[in-house]
Amino acid sequence: MALGGLGHAADNFAVPDPAPKARVVLVKTNDRATGIGQALKLFGANPVRGKTVALKPNFNSAHRFPGSTHDTTLRTLVAQFAEMGARAITVADRSGMGNTRAVMEEKGVFALGKTIGFETVVLNELPASRYTHHQSKDWHWQRGFDIPTLFHEAGAVVQTCCLKTHQYGGHFTLSLKNSVGMVARDAPKSGYEYMRELHSSSYQRQMIAEINQAYAPDLVVLDGMEAFVDGGPHDGTRKQPGVIIVGTDRVAVDAVGVAILRMHGGNRTISAGRIFEQVQIKRAVELGLGVRDPSQIDLVTGDAASAASAAQVRQALMAG
Repeated sequence: MALGGLGHAADNFAVPDPAPKARVVLVKTNDRATGIGQALKLFGANPVRGKTVALKPNFNSAHRFPGSTHDTTLRTLVAQFAEMGARAITVADRSGMGNTRAVMEEKGVFALGKTIGFETVVLNELPASRYTHHQSKDWHWQRGFDIPTLFHEAGAVVQTCCLKTHQYGGHFTLSLKNSVGMVARDAPKSGYEYMRELHSSSYQRQMIAEINQAYAPDLVVLDGMEAFVDGGPHDGTRKQPGVIIVGTDRVAVDAVGVAILRMHGGNRTISAGRIFEQVQIKRAVELGLGVRDPSQIDLVTGDAASAASAAQVRQALMAG
């Protein structure tokens, strides 16, 4: 018989591999710089060695952390990447609440760049020739959107985001939402108002996820030393989770972030339903941007305190 005995038929077929897991490092810490260093070490991979790095912070406004990226986080990441062998580092962003250059001036970003050695780019000052248009018939964006070519040209793209709720329709602003700062406020050539469309749309959370199809980060560092569990993105109810999260899968990172917000008393919107039914995450899953299920998230820790926190996160992920 061609298949041998029917009782051994399974031996003739490859057993499919289990669904791949997304590695997400969780470090519970009282020290931001130490925690970032530990998380990067636990993550293991070095995505920046020998590469130019485009670092996207959260400079939506100049409000104090977690309204915007903490100065120590930026300093630590630049120092860590230099030690890891990055060729050059560019910090680039566009503010949503205020003039980007003024926000960066107030945050001391230009001075810091000169001191520790990185280039600073104000994205909305780039010429039209430095943008790439992205559009898909499957998106909720009426005319697509433009993002700077520097995020395509860089050898590595790194995101550092905060941990907070978003009272203006996003529901939460973690790694997926942080990508909004890459999109031009207005179309560089036509002047069409992308941000007006986004913030007036009933599909805002789906559109946030769709931005993330335009690029893939080589690393995401979520600073959860402090969080807004209500309000946000510039101010809100503060809690102190005391965690640093590192990964590459934006769905997994954001799911973990939502779980932590819930653990610390997140508002009704952030705490309603299953985590993977949150619209940003659900749409990102539909687009194939990351894991499809909480069981695919591999939480990695390096000490007892972090392991205990991760156990709570796992419970929240599965129950939520």
